[in-house]
This record gives sequence, structure tokens and C-alpha cells, in this order.
Amino acid sequence: MQSSLSRRVEGRNLYIYDRRFENSTRREAYLVTRDVDLEGLIRILHKAFEVPDHESFLLVTTERTVLDAEKYSRLQDSATLYMLQRDDQTLEVPTQERIYFTPHHDTVVESGTYKYYDSEGKKSLPYALADLVDNALSATVNNAGVRTIEIRMLFNENCGKPAVIVWDNGCGMTSKQLNNWAVYKLSKFNRENGSDQGNYTHPGYVCRSLNSDISYFGVGGKQAAFYIGKTIRVITKSSSSPDVHELVLSKALFEKKEKNKEDPFSSSIYNRKPGESSHISKPEDCFLHDLIAEECGHQSFTAVVITDVLKEHITFLKEDFELWTRQLAHIYHYYLHGPNGNIQGAVSKSSIPDFELSQIDILITLQTKKSPCVVNLRDIGTDLQSLYIKTAVSTFEFRACTNPEAGMVEGILRYHPFLYDRETYPKDPDTLDVQHGYVEDDVNEYNTDSTAQKQKKPVFECYWNGRLIPYTTVQDFDWCAQAPKGSELPAECYNRISGVLFTDDTFKVTENKLTFIDLEQKLKNKETIFTFVKNGQKQRSNLKREFSQWLQSCHENFDKQVKFMTYEGTITRDDIPTKRNQHPWATFSKMEWGGRIYQAGDYVKSLKTVPIYNGKVNRFLLFGIHQYDEDVYGPGGQVEIGLEPKGLYEKTKIISLSKIDRNATDEEIKKNIKNDSAKLPDKLEVLWPEGNQWPDNTTHPAGTVLGPINVKILNKKGDTISILPSVGRGMTKKMSVVLKLVHHVSKGDEEICSMEAEHSSTWNFWFKGIGNIFKLGKYTLHLITIQSETKANEFGERRLPHFKLRFAIKEDVADQFDMATVSSILRIGVPFDISLEFKDRYGHTVKPHPDLKPTLQCRGLDVAYEQVKCGNNTMSIKNVKATGKLKNHLEPNPYDIKVTVDGLKEHSKTLKITVLPGNPHSIQVFPKENPVKVENGNTIKWGVMVQDEAGNLTATPNMTVRCYVPQHPPANISCIAGAGEYVTKPIYVSLVKGNPQSLLVQFNVPNQRGIKEVTRELLVVPSKRISCIKIYEKDAGFELKNNDKVNWMAGSLLENLYFTLYDEGNREVPITAEVASKIQVNWTGKINRKELMKGKLPDVTVPTKIDAENFYQVLYQDQSVSVSFSFVPLPDEPAGLKAVLPKCTARLGEILPESITLELVDRYENVTKTLTPSCVNEIMVEGEGLDREALTLTFEESNCSVVVTGVRFTSGTPGTREMSFTFGDFTCHARLEVTAGIPAKLALINEQDQFLHVLNGHGISTPFVIQLCDQWGNPSPDRRVVVKILASAELNMNTNVSSQPVNAKGQASFNVTCVTGPKGSYELKFKGFFKKDPIPGPSVKLNVLPDPNKPVSLEVEYDKTATFVAGKLFPVFLVTVMSDEGKPIVNKGAVSMLYWKGELSRNAPPNTAIEFQCCEPKETEKKDIFYFREKPIPEHVGNYTIQFCLRDINNEITLRNDQIVINVVANRPTKLAPEIPPPTQVVSYSEDIAKRMLVDNMTLMIMDQYGNPAGQGLNGDVEICIKNLNGQTRKELPLFEDKTTSCKIKLENGKAHVSKLAIMKKSPGIHGVTYMVLFRPVLSPRVHGDLDSYEFHFSFSNDEENQKKHVALSRKRDTIKEDIIKIKNEDNERKKLMKEYEELLQKLCQKEAALRNQLIKDCNENLPENASIEMVEKILNQRLLEADWTWKARRYCRILNNHKGPGILGKVGHLAHVMNDSEAWVISWHIRGDMDCVVTTTTAAARQIYNLTNGNQQVLPIDGINPSCRRTLPPLPHIRNGRVLFEPKGNPVYAANVLIYPENQKDCEIVFRNLLGSTILIDDLDSASYYRQSAVRCGEMCQTILTRQGERISSKGKFGGAQNKAPPYNKLEMFGAPVPERYFSLQRNIDLLQQYRNALEKKLQHIQEQTKTFNHLDVIIKKNRESLGIMDKQLQEIETQLATPLKRVSDSGCDTSGIAAKRAKF
Repeated sequence: MQSSLSRRVEGRNLYIYDRRFENSTRREAYLVTRDVDLEGLIRILHKAFEVPDHESFLLVTTERTVLDAEKYSRLQDSATLYMLQRDDQTLEVPTQERIYFTPHHDTVVESGTYKYYDSEGKKSLPYALADLVDNALSATVNNAGVRTIEIRMLFNENCGKPAVIVWDNGCGMTSKQLNNWAVYKLSKFNRENGSDQGNYTHPGYVCRSLNSDISYFGVGGKQAAFYIGKTIRVITKSSSSPDVHELVLSKALFEKKEKNKEDPFSSSIYNRKPGESSHISKPEDCFLHDLIAEECGHQSFTAVVITDVLKEHITFLKEDFELWTRQLAHIYHYYLHGPNGNIQGAVSKSSIPDFELSQIDILITLQTKKSPCVVNLRDIGTDLQSLYIKTAVSTFEFRACTNPEAGMVEGILRYHPFLYDRETYPKDPDTLDVQHGYVEDDVNEYNTDSTAQKQKKPVFECYWNGRLIPYTTVQDFDWCAQAPKGSELPAECYNRISGVLFTDDTFKVTENKLTFIDLEQKLKNKETIFTFVKNGQKQRSNLKREFSQWLQSCHENFDKQVKFMTYEGTITRDDIPTKRNQHPWATFSKMEWGGRIYQAGDYVKSLKTVPIYNGKVNRFLLFGIHQYDEDVYGPGGQVEIGLEPKGLYEKTKIISLSKIDRNATDEEIKKNIKNDSAKLPDKLEVLWPEGNQWPDNTTHPAGTVLGPINVKILNKKGDTISILPSVGRGMTKKMSVVLKLVHHVSKGDEEICSMEAEHSSTWNFWFKGIGNIFKLGKYTLHLITIQSETKANEFGERRLPHFKLRFAIKEDVADQFDMATVSSILRIGVPFDISLEFKDRYGHTVKPHPDLKPTLQCRGLDVAYEQVKCGNNTMSIKNVKATGKLKNHLEPNPYDIKVTVDGLKEHSKTLKITVLPGNPHSIQVFPKENPVKVENGNTIKWGVMVQDEAGNLTATPNMTVRCYVPQHPPANISCIAGAGEYVTKPIYVSLVKGNPQSLLVQFNVPNQRGIKEVTRELLVVPSKRISCIKIYEKDAGFELKNNDKVNWMAGSLLENLYFTLYDEGNREVPITAEVASKIQVNWTGKINRKELMKGKLPDVTVPTKIDAENFYQVLYQDQSVSVSFSFVPLPDEPAGLKAVLPKCTARLGEILPESITLELVDRYENVTKTLTPSCVNEIMVEGEGLDREALTLTFEESNCSVVVTGVRFTSGTPGTREMSFTFGDFTCHARLEVTAGIPAKLALINEQDQFLHVLNGHGISTPFVIQLCDQWGNPSPDRRVVVKILASAELNMNTNVSSQPVNAKGQASFNVTCVTGPKGSYELKFKGFFKKDPIPGPSVKLNVLPDPNKPVSLEVEYDKTATFVAGKLFPVFLVTVMSDEGKPIVNKGAVSMLYWKGELSRNAPPNTAIEFQCCEPKETEKKDIFYFREKPIPEHVGNYTIQFCLRDINNEITLRNDQIVINVVANRPTKLAPEIPPPTQVVSYSEDIAKRMLVDNMTLMIMDQYGNPAGQGLNGDVEICIKNLNGQTRKELPLFEDKTTSCKIKLENGKAHVSKLAIMKKSPGIHGVTYMVLFRPVLSPRVHGDLDSYEFHFSFSNDEENQKKHVALSRKRDTIKEDIIKIKNEDNERKKLMKEYEELLQKLCQKEAALRNQLIKDCNENLPENASIEMVEKILNQRLLEADWTWKARRYCRILNNHKGPGILGKVGHLAHVMNDSEAWVISWHIRGDMDCVVTTTTAAARQIYNLTNGNQQVLPIDGINPSCRRTLPPLPHIRNGRVLFEPKGNPVYAANVLIYPENQKDCEIVFRNLLGSTILIDDLDSASYYRQSAVRCGEMCQTILTRQGERISSKGKFGGAQNKAPPYNKLEMFGAPVPERYFSLQRNIDLLQQYRNALEKKLQHIQEQTKTFNHLDVIIKKNRESLGIMDKQLQEIETQLATPLKRVSDSGCDTSGIAAKRAKF
């Protein structure tokens, strides 16, 4: 960069950037021009940048100002220019603009250090930030929306170096303005801003001077930035330029340039497009990328980025975040909250109305390693001004005007009251020490000690153009200074005021905006005029007097001295006669007054009351609404006292707090209460005249007499009284005594008797004796004192004396007994008990005497018992037994037992019993001889009897005797009748050597240990049965014993086997024919009986297999006697070689996992184990594909075999392989199963094309079948392999499975159900995995096409500039349903319009949304657009949201558009009305203003006809006057407080507020008459149309009592009228709804009838008028089936048409239809090679298909067809120039003319003219031959001729042979047939039937819903009519009462109705 001296050369230096083309390289030049005009410069640029002469360009400045001759002449030296094609072109490549600024850099760099010094104990950093915020406020002053200013503190090391960013969405800066900003001390008055030069104007008056004109001197931003850090980066963009300008200034750069002797005040502005951050390369500046990325969303902005921030500043900003944000909120308080400040929650409101001020958001973000902290300064409520406003209770406003400058100052004073124990004047939260000498103390305002005065604090804070000047305050002014001593107002009141002064820039401030220069001097100048302001208007009054009155009023009304604590609730008091004073009353349980705390329950005494009250505090009462979460202060209140003693007073009393005797002590009050309490009844004295006193809690026998009793009533003094004391209670009250005897039982207390005794002077209260007390239990005798007249037992909430006597009644002595029943049946010898219960004479059970002994007697049996036991009330005779012989042991025997107890009045009773035999005691066994003999194998019979202890035959249910016989299971003998028999099974015993054997047989009863067991001896002797068989070999002489094993040669025969039989006595048994017949053997079925009789057995053959050990047995059948033996075969000599194969299979290319064993075997294949180790070398192994090098033969010594390993096959196919093994003369063959090898690849085996086309959102019909193969291509069934299907990342694909193992065949099938993704080509890959190793697989190319029938979006068009006026109509909305293809869809579902009140809804529209249906399109309108016209706009203003929805046939929402937010504005203003209508008032001429009040705090607004505020911008007045209701003029009109009948209030911005409106004291008026207050708006200027005035009615009364009644009646009348209007409106709505139902039903009926008539007329469908849904469904299903059959029955092309998309017509076979079958047949055959050719419109589309299919698909682009094919076909050859040359035969036509094209007709005609040319179609071969001969004869060219019989004559005349003969139909792919007309007719029928079904269904549903709704509405309407009748009567009665004049009654009771006329004259 050149120095400032080198720049001063003749001519002009220019920097030119060529940015005409976006993708061009950086081209720029530095030009020095001398005496060159603009045209010359352009010529120079043409040459410099090699621009052709015919090309033009624009030459613009960095501010995008297009240069002309004039502007070029004003161009400054070193200017930067752009060469562009257009002025708003984006800079794709950044540029740099050179700039220069002054003066010495220390002036800039160190300016902040000296300007922002610490002073007055405050940190200066917030004020430095405020300077940057000032610039942002000025930049955003013209924003239409929200003004956003952000201060970002980036102190997170992970995001780069520390930085402070101040960002705003203001107007931004051009490059010229950015240059001016860099120049120090260049104020806004001296700047040249390029195109904005000289545009600065001083802002006009704004309330509180909030004009944002605070970026002033041209020094603050730079000073502040360099005070915070050492590097500044300014990034800005203005709305007038598309470029972003960036400037960097730093201390290091200044010092470097000065060191290098360069111009330090020169730099470059970096110009670039928004969002371009490529020039940010340093890692520590990475946060700038995010900041620059935000630029694209803003039209204009400015960001000041400060880096190299000082460490002490970082510490302060992080640690004192709350402090400095609160200070900023204080500085910009009124910009944030408006002219009235932060009034949220404030008690006092300013009278200055808020003007329309754009919302300002100042956001502070602190980002550290922790979570970021974000604060909006508006949300800070702890700044000092917010505290002042919130704690103030009243304000005082004024203005000051200084001369001669005429500077205007607005001021406001606020009062902060004293709340008894504390001052509410807020402390400055930013200061720790006392400022300005202001000292707080705890002295209250009632302390008269003069030493407790406070030192004065400055009153006023000062704001300049709405911004705080922090270091300037004003103490006070003369008119508001503290009054001299002797003033009635306490001096502390002057310390409770705070104030604010608002000035504009007439008053000067320092450059750092910390101090005013001359404000206080000018304000305290004598020429300054101060004016009092009330309600925003200047008042002509004495300012000092007004201030003193205001301060006095604040002290009296707001300074509190009584502290109420512990709030309990708010009540309404009916004891107050004035209704308006009955509510609200706050109640408290504690109060502090004069340093003493009173609370509920404390004793108090009244003062100056008659009589003097003593009692306890119930609660404290304070009138008004108060804060309930804290203590409340008030000047006074009331207390509710519960008078004591309650027995004398029985009431509470409410007195004023001032009437509490604060000197009375608790002892004094309690003594007074005690003296009064001594007169009350205290206790009862009970006397027993006959001396039979019953002490308390004693017990007496039943029947004892109670009484008589004498009772006296005594007071505390011991005096006998019979009447209650009467202290101010009128008549005396007598007392009585009631006796009540209560019996306490489990169900509750039972009153036995009750009697009342009156007082007698002789015997007081007397009760006779009570003798009927015989019920047992506890009793209580009550003696209760009651009032004789009221029967109440209380007096003064105190219970009268009471006496209780508690006693119990017990049983008398025993007099009789009862016997309890015993078991109905008893047994002999079984003990039982007899229970006796003893009773007294009243039947009460009683304990028997221990000396009583019972006696028992029974005829026929002996009866005795063991002992007697006595209980509480019973005697039990224990273990009674009866013994003896019974007559019958099977049936019960009856007997009587007599029980006698001596000593009782009733001493004996009889007990009837029934007796059975006793329990079993013993058993008897028969026969009785011992022992009992039996032959072995025979049975024996036993007899058994069971007896009791008396010898009676006895038994029990299921009685059994168990018999135990050795070697036999136990047998149970049934003895149910007492006896039984048992025959044993045959007894078999093994006899040794034939000797007899003795057995012991036992008999017992199970589970009966008391019955003795019986044992009998049984002797078993031998029998003659066969018991043994012996077998022996006669020749060898050996014997075969049982289970013997014999080794014998395999396959040999064993002969000469013999046997012998023996009996149990070891005697040989001769073999007879009978015995021989019972001999059986298991090795043969053929037995020679003759040989058996000789003892010879059949021959035995030994098994041939050595491991086949057989079992042999000889059996004698009768006695099951047998002998078993077996033979073990031995191998024979070797006879062959055997190969033992493993069970596994061999895999190709792998070694067999198991070995093959070779063995030598005999003739029976038994292993001989004769191989030796030397045999290994002699064995040969052969096989097909066998790898011999891998074979290994090994000898196994353990089994003498050879093991073959390493078997492997290296080629071939899977299957059975034969192997041969040779050893010497022995050879064997073996077959081994060989399977596929290791999986090596995947193959696609189904017929799926390698290039597929699929619609977006659809699936692929044919599944992909993948085959697993080995390296030789053999299918591999290895199920461990997993196959996956993989797609491109951009493609979303739904499949049945994403991966799966192969099945048993080695196959995996994948079904693709849905494919979604952007349009384009993709690739599907199949990949296998075997033990995590990949296996390659095939791939399929997929072309995704957009679905033309799938709706994806709704496009909405409407007039976006339209204004939505309440109650009018919406503009026309045009909604288009767009498909996936990007084209409109016609009639794809139904579109509806929804709207609702409120903002955007993230989810579905709310249930309250209102829905509109679309309108029918007009004839001239498009049918693919849904029109919504003439839809009503809501009647209420506000934001509404509109959304359009697409519904499917099930009425479900499937698609929504983006929600549209509209703002409904008010309609034309029509009336003046209040926000909340006031109730009807009744006023009187009372002194109390509350009874004269007409309106209290009412706001009137100008509204439209729907009640919306419509007065924005309308100003004027509202005239208020009182008129007669009937329009007559009377002199007796009531007067307002100013004694007039009319007044006027201001109407501003459509609103007028009436704070209070009342009639004057003693106002004239006629009692009982209703008047009208008329509020009439008078606007200036007047609006179009008249505005209705508001009328307010009130009644006049001259008596307070009548006024109450009048008010109550008026309020009741208003309520009834509102209810009547509400009911009538509801009825109207219901009637309207019923009418809509009827109209809709009529429309539905008409539509249903029209569709039915159309079906009958056009479709011949027989539908009656009362057709049902089922009937229509039946017809519809029939038509659907017929249409489906018609569609499927036609001929169709079977060629797969899988290529679709833009530019693709499809395959040739699908482009045309042919009606005739034979014609379709022969033409399809003729061009069969082209039938599957894909036709495209362009060569590019054809190349795409070619590439995707790797050249396998033939394609035909239309743009490559010869132009001759685009011409029409010439006449047939037999026609020349319109003349027939010869008469043809066979109906010749061009083949191309018989084709029917369903779509793309023109393109298809070109294609088939290219394929068929002039091919002729004719009937048969003869006709074809004749036609060709005739044409040739006539000299005409004849093309190929096809016959309808399938023959062809080529254009060369050749015919015949297989190549000219069409194949059969079924072997040829043919053209399809066109859709039959019947199908279209059926479709029309189906469409109409579906419409009719839907219409009929809607009609029936509507009828059902209408019936239900009408029934419900009829009930409601009937009920409402009854309610209206009742309300009308009530209203008439009220109107009658209100219309009757009420007489005013004077205090003396005289009628004063005539006074009203006289008072009217006054």
C-alpha cells in the first residue's frame, strides 16, 4: 500500500475488480487515469480485461451505485469499482476496498482508557458497553418489527479465543458509512455517507425524549471497543446492497504500520457475499464461522467483534454478570419498558399513555464451559428505576422550560411510604456503601425526636434522549425542597420521594455520556419556568402549593401506623347497613399497635362503651383488598370480641380499635369475668331420703330397687337456685332436672326410663324409686339440668350442671337347671358327657353351688360316671358309660336316664338315649384246629368274627380284617355285619428236596391297636407238578445249564440235544404224548413230537454273524418251567476285503473329515483281524476326481485294520462318487456322497431384469432369489451363510428382511415392498457373509420414478396483500394438490379449509377449528384446482391460523400445507361502548359519594358492529349529559358534581376513560324516576358514517333504605334480562341449526334422487325410491365383478414393461393395441424382434437405459428416426393419383393403420411407420400374390405383404418356408387388444353407483342424526320456554316495583315526598 505522500499524484487512482461472471477467476487491476472520462475508462477496461466490444457491463461503486458521467466526475481518488452484469449481482469472489482515516492512532487506541475511568466507586465497563448499545439503538430506530440487540460474551476456550460481540438487526452500513465510522471525531453532523449525504434530520418531539438519537459524537463506539479489547472487527450489511463489508482495526496493526513507516490510517474493507467465511483461517477465530453463517437470514445488520479482551474485563464480565446486566437495564430502562417504565406489579400508574413504540430486545449471552446464560434486559426487575416504580404509591409530574434555548425537561416525582417498621424507599442494589451522605435509620414518622432527622439524598436521576447519564443527579428544586421547621408535614416525608428528569439533546453531555455539562445550572436559572402536569395536560396553578398538597395527601393516605399480621381470609359483613361497605373485609389473627402485639385469644376490655365489655379477641378486621402474603399496615381497623362470661352474654361484639382499653391488665379482666361467672349454676347435690344410697361403680343383684332420690341445684357460692340469672336478658328462666336411666348394650345405649322433675319449695327436685331393673349389664343414671321452657341443657355456650351414677346389675342365686342334648346314638362302653346349665328366677344363667352332686339311673343297663366339673354357669358330668348285653346288634336300642340334683326347686329331669354295640374289642378265626394242612398250589378258606367288650357282635362302617399269608399280598376281609369269610389264592412254596414247609398266617384289624392280633400255622406239603428240565449233548457228553453261553463256529449245526423232566419231589416224570405236547422251543416252529417223546430236541443252527449272539429257550407251558442258553459265533477263514465308510459327506475341494477303514472278512462278512502292517503297501485306492497325492494309509494294531485318510475330490459336480480298494485277490467298491464346496459367490437365479424401474413409494412385485454357490458354480446349501441386501444411502427401501441365512437349498428370497427416494438411478447389492468373511454377490440397477398419482404437497395461492376485515369475506383461496411428479392431481380426495383462533399449532389443528368445504369450479376455471370463495372472516379481531387438509375416502387427513397466520382487523367503527358494561345504578343526594356514584373506573371504546376496538388513530371528545329517559324536558334533572347536566372528556386513540362520575351533593331529582346518561362521541376530523352513542340508565332515590331496595331490584332486573337474552340467543341458534339440518337434508335428498334418476335413465339400473344400502352394495359388487372379468378376458401383451419415466414411452409391444386377433398375431410376428425394444423421445434417455443395462436392452430414440417416417403414408399401390389401377382382393390395408394407440399417438405413429413402413395387410396368400403381381404389372413398388392367415411375401417377392410362416399363437408375444367399450360403460355405472351409495349413506346418516338432534333440542326449547315465562313474570313484577315511586321518610317518620320540588329550584 502506498504512503499518503505517494498518493498525491496527478490524475486519479482506481481499483477495478472484474466480477461479471460467478465462476470466473479473480481478475482485478490498479489503474492510474489522467484526463480520462467515463467512456475512456470503459475503453481502457475493455482492453485491460479483454472484454469483447459487443459485450456490455456495469461499472458500479462498492455501494452498488451505477456510474454515469456526473457520478464519475465526483469519484474520489483511490476509489474501488466493480465490473458487473447487473447492479444486484452477488459477489462470488470477495474484494478489498482501500480506505483512509485520521488522526494519530493513540487517540483511538488509548481513548477508552482515559475516558472510561473508574469513579464514584463504580465499574466503567458497563458504560463502555452502553456506548456500543447506543450505536445499535440508533441503527434500529427505523425497524418495522422488533429491534434486536445482542451482546454475546464468548468465553469458552473450546470455541476460540475470548470475544465480545455486539450485534443488531438495524439498517447496517454501506462501505462509505463504514469508512466514516472509522474516522475519529467524525460526528453524525459532519459525515458524508455517499448516497445518504445530508439526510440527517433532528427527530421530532417524543414522549420522555425516547427518540433513539444517541449515537452522537463519532467517538463512543471506537473508545468503548478499544477499552474492552485490542482488536475490532466490524461486520455490516445494509439492505440497499447485497454485499457484506468487513473492517478490522487493531493496536498491533497500528504499531506495525507506524514501525514500517506506512500510513497507519489506511486499511481495507473486505467486501464479500453473505455467509462467505473462507477468509477466516486462524483456529482461534473459529467462532466467526458461526457468526458469519447467521448473515444469510438477515437483510441488514451490524456486528462489532472485540477480541484480545483484557483479562480483568473477562473476570468482571463473568463473575459480576448480574451486576453489570442490572446496570445496563437501569441505563435503558425506559427504552425497554416504555415511557411509563416497568409498571408491572406497580401500585402507582403514570398518567402518561404509552405511545406506539417498537419492542426493543437487548439480549445478553454469557457462554463459558458451563451451560450458556441468556438474559433479556426487559426481564430484569431489580434495577433501581424498577424498584422506584414498584414501591411508589403516587406520582407527581411537571415540566420545565429553559430560556432562551427553549429546552424542555419532563419530570416525575414518586412517593415511597413508611410502613410503620420500615421505609419502603428502595436502596440502590449496585452500591454497598451509603451514597451522597444518605443515612437510613429505623425512626418512624411518629417519633418527635428532632435528632432522628435523615440527611437528604439527591432526588432526581437524569436521562438524556431516554438514556441514563449515570454521574449526574439533581438534589432538588426550590418548590420541592424541605419545608422550614414548624410545618405540619413531618420532615421525613421529603426523604421518601424519588424523581426522574427527561431531557433531549438541547442539554449537552460529555463524550462518554457519563455527565451532563450544564443541566443543573440551566434548570436552577431564574428564567426557568416549572409547570404542574395533570393527566398529561399543563395546569395553571402554583406548583409549590400543588406539591405540598400532594405530599400531604401521600402522608395521610399511605403512611401506615397499625400493623396487621397473619391473614386469615376476606369476609362480607351483614352487620353493616351500607351495602357497599360490607365487602371486602380482611381478617387477621394478630395486630401490632404502639409497640404491643395483640392476637386472637388475648383478653381485652372496652373503653368508653355502655356497658363495658370484657372478653377475648376473636379476630381483627381491616376494610379493603390487601396483599395476603405479607404483613399489612393501616391507619386503623376493628376488632371482634367474644364477650365473657358466655353464660351471661352469648354473643360477640365488634368495636373500633380505638375503643380498646390499652391500660387494662389480664388480671383485672379475668377478675371481672370471674365475678360474673359465680352467678351461674355450678353443680347438683344428690340426696337418698331412705338411706339406700348406691355408690358409684357398684354392682347389685337383679330386681334391687333404686331410689327414691332428692336433687338440689347449687351455684359457685353454694346457694340453692332454681332459676337462671338474668343479666340484661328480660324474663327469668326456670330450671328443671331430668332423670335418665341408660342401659349399655353391645348394639348401643338403650334408655330404660326418663322423667322430669319440676322444682318444689319443699322437696326441691324429687324422683320415686325404680324397681324394674332386672336386665344384666352396666347402667348409667343421668341427672341433667335443663331450661324448663326450651328444654336446652346449655346456657351461654356452657353446659348446665350434670350428675352421673354408674352401676352394674348381676345374676340372682340358682333356682333351676336345664340339660343339654347328647349324641342321638351312643355305644356300649363308649364314654359321653352330660351338661347341666343353672339359672336364677329371671332366667339368667348362674354359677352352681360346688356342693351339688347329681345321681344317674337307667333300667336295663349299668350307668356310671367318673367325675363332675363346674364352670361359670354349667355343671358337666364327665365320662358317663353304659354297659350290658343288647337285644339286637344291628338296630339301635332306646333307653331313659334320670338325672337328679338335690337342693333345687326343680331337682330332676330325664334324658332319652339310643344305644348300639360298642367298639370292636376282639376277633375270632375259623377253623380252630392248628396247624392247618394244604397241598402246595391249592387254596384254603378262613372265617372271621368281630366282638365288643361285652361280647356283642359289632362292626363299624367299612370294617375289615386283614389276613397276611406269606408270599401272598395282604387280603382284606369285609366284616360290615360283624363277620366275614376269605378264600386264599393257590399257595406255591419252593420245597427243598420235597420236604413239607410250615407257614404262619396272621389276622388283625388295621389301625386298631386295641384289638389283639391272631396267628395260625399253615403246613404246605409237596405236589406232583413238573418243576425242573435238564438238557445235555449226547455225543459230547456235556450238560447245558440255565443261562449258559457256548462258543461255536459261525454258521455250523448242533445235533443230538436231549432233555429230562422232574417233579417237586425230585422224581423223574415220564414223557407222555400229553407232556410232549406242552414242550416248546424258540429256535424253530417245526417240532417232531415223536422225537420229543424220546427226549430229543430239534437241531440248533449257530448264527453267521459273530456279533449276533442268539437266545435259545426250552419251555414247559403248564408250570412255566424253562431252561435258557446261548451260542457265541466265532469267525471263519478270510474270504474278502471290506471298506467301512464314515457317515459324513465329502465337500468338493476339502479333505474328508473322517477316515475309511479297510478290513478282511470271512464268507459271512465277519472281521477276521488277519491284516498285518506289511499289507499297507499292497493296497491300491482309485476314484473319479480323487486327489491321490493327499491319500494316506495307516495300519491300526488295535483291530488289525488299515485306515485311509486324506480323501479329497478336486473337480466335478456334487453327487455319488465310487471308490475301489484292491488287496491281492480281494477287491471292494464303495460309494461316497460328495456335496458342494465352500461357499464362494452369490448368483441371482430368478428372471428379474438387471435394470428395473419402480415408482416412488411402490414395491417390486417379483422377489429377488439369491443362490449360494461354490467356486465351481454348484449350489451350496450351507445355512451358516447370511445374505444381506444393501441399497444406496439416499434410497429408503422396505423389505421383508434386510438379512437372512440361506435355506436348505442355499437360497435367500427378498421381497421389496416399498421404495422411496429422489428420482434417479440407484444400485441394489447383495452380499453374503460366512464366518464374518464377505462373499461377493450380484447387483441390480434400479431407476426410481416419481409417482404421478401420489399427493405430496398442497400449494395455496391467494391475495397476500389483502386485509382481513372482521365479518367480511376471505379472498379466494386456490389450492392445488401436487403429485410426486410435480404436476397437479385431479380429484385426488377432498380438500377442506380449517381455521382457528391463535398462533401456529405444532401438531394437528385443535378440535375447535372451523372447517370449510371447497366450492365447485366455474366453467372457465381449471378442474385440477380446489376453490374456496365467499368464506366468512371471523367476527373477532386477532391472529388466526389457516390450514388446508387433504382427506382420503375414509375422511382421514393425509396431507396438510404449511399453516398460514393472518391478522383479522376491526371493521368500520359504528358505536361507542364500554369495555365492561356497568350495572344499573341507583343514586341519591346523600352526602356519601359512594351513594352518589354513577360510574366508577369505566373505559369507553369506539367499536365496530361486532364489538371489536376500531378507534385506532381516532381522537376527539366524549360529551356526557343527563337526560330524561322518555325524551321530555324537565327541570328536575340531577346535576353532576360541578352542578351541570353535561361535561366532556378526552377521546384519544379511540379510548376515553371515566375514572369517577357522580351527582352532586343534595342534587335535584325526582324520587323513583329513571334517568339516562348519554355518552356521545365527537371526533375531529369526523369519520365516514355516524357513530352510535352509549346510553347508561340510573334510578334516582331520596332515601338510603329505598336506594338499597332499588339497587337490589335493578341488579336483579339486569340479571334476568341478561338471562332472557342469553336463552333467546341460544334458542335462535338452535332454530338456526334445525333449519340448517332441514336444508342440508333437502339437498341430500335432491342429490340422491338425481343420481338415482341418472342410473335409471343412463345405466338401466332398476333402483326403487326406497332402495337400501344393501341393495346398492349388491348391484355394485355385481358390476365390479363384471368389469373385472371384462378387463381380464381381453388379450394383453405379456412382455415385461419395466422401463418408465420422463422421456420413456415404453416397449413397442405396449405402445399399440390391435382389435382383430389374426391381425395382432401376424403383425406381432412380423416385428417380433422389435417387440421388446424400449422407445424413448430423446437419444439421451436411450443412452441412459443403454448404460444402465450394460448394452443388453435395445432402445429406439424418436429423434433418431428418419424424417420420412414423420410424413403420412401414401395411397396403397393400387391407387395412383386418386385413380384405381386394379381391383384388389382380400381387403388390403396398411398394417400401421390397424394399430390403435392408447396414448402418445403422434410419437407412436412415427415409431410404427419406422418399424412397419408400407407393409400391407391382406386376407390370404392368393389375394396377396394377385395384389403383388398386379402392382408390379402396373409399375408400382410393392412392399412386404402380410396375410391374416399368417403368411408373408417380402418386399423382394419371396414367400414360403418356415421364416415366412407365423408360429402358433401360444408361442408368440402379441399386441394387446383395446379395452372393450363395455368396460368403460361398466366403469361409468360403477362410478355412479358409488356416488349414489355415498349419497344414500349420507342421507340416512343425516336423517338419523337429525332425528336425534331434534329430539334433544325440542326438550331444551320446551324447558327454555317455561323458563322464559317465569322470567317474564319476574321481570314484570320488578318493573312494577321500580315504576312505583317510593316515599322518602324523614328521621321523624313524617312523609317528605313534597321536598323534591323545592330542592329542584335550588
